[in-house]
Amino acid sequence: MLVRIVRMSFNEGEVTSFLSLFHDTCDQIRAVSGCNHLELWQNIDEPGEMTTYSLWDSTEALEAYRESDLFRITWEKARLLFDAPALASSHAIKVARP
Repeated sequence: MLVRIVRMSFNEGEVTSFLSLFHDTCDQIRAVSGCNHLELWQNIDEPGEMTTYSLWDSTEALEAYRESDLFRITWEKARLLFDAPALASSHAIKVARP
């Protein structure tokens, strides 16, 4: 299992646009083969800071999604709204709750 965390920072006036984009595409992303979970978190103290948390079967499943038209189109739209480059990291689960 792979955990993918992507932290994004948005221009103040673009938060609503990003939330709309996310809501329009999240079900499609969740339906991608290998995607087991997807959440969007919004920083309470910095509302322009958003984080996606997703669980993938493998690095290969994540990479297949990242090479898809769905990712390409969604990411192109999202990054136009950023006020700083996104920070992404992948993690292996070593200890999970029972």
